[in-house]
Amino acid sequence: MVGSSPLSPLSGEAMKLNGATIPDEIVRRVVERRGTEHCFAELDPARTALVVIDLQHAFMNEAVGHAVVPAARDIVPAVNRLAAAVRQKGGGVFWVQMTHDDACLDDWSIAFEMSTPAMRQKRIAALSEGGLGHQLWPDLDVKPEDEIVKKYRYSGFLPGTSDLADRLRARGFDTVLITGTVTNVCCESSARDANMMNFRTIMVSDGSAALTQAEHDASLTAFYATFGDVMDTEMIIAALDRAAAAKAA
Repeated sequence: MVGSSPLSPLSGEAMKLNGATIPDEIVRRVVERRGTEHCFAELDPARTALVVIDLQHAFMNEAVGHAVVPAARDIVPAVNRLAAAVRQKGGGVFWVQMTHDDACLDDWSIAFEMSTPAMRQKRIAALSEGGLGHQLWPDLDVKPEDEIVKKYRYSGFLPGTSDLADRLRARGFDTVLITGTVTNVCCESSARDANMMNFRTIMVSDGSAALTQAEHDASLTAFYATFGDVMDTEMIIAALDRAAAAKAA
């Protein structure tokens, strides 16, 4: 992975973040419209929440998973580091679990029509409550003050399918850091909907994982172009530290 390297709008170079690269033509387009590369570079820690999407056995453990993303295991240290930083600065941490129940078979039948019978059964087994697949990955540093939230669609912000947005608002959070897996499915779906639910939304380049680097970069690029910001762990922690120092001054 490459290190963070903010660039001049006129540099003609790609934006190289830890975990991802965004093409220079997209960066130029964003700067022309927003006036800056990172529109959410200044964070208010007390209004910032880390949202961790689907880091469950179903997506990380070949023995029980139905859609395993090997790279998801590699992002756990970055996610834990962000969680500690957000908590320390007064923000909140939300662990989101993809969940299957019987209602999904009717309310979201199209998702099952798009799978083979064998894959349908594997998915149901992996994501049903009570099974190992549904459980959070054991190396995640979940604290008692954190919140665990269920979602029943790819997006954690789709009204009527999760209470994540309501929980965030109830605690005064208007900025979300999206991490987890899969970058181009549940993470991007959640991030796009978070934007449309009026949350300042940042996808974390080295805190999310996809099956391939190409899918990961394409997802972050598409999101960055229109829906929000993309930053890496180092950038986010630096922003939290700046805000804390300014408040203490």
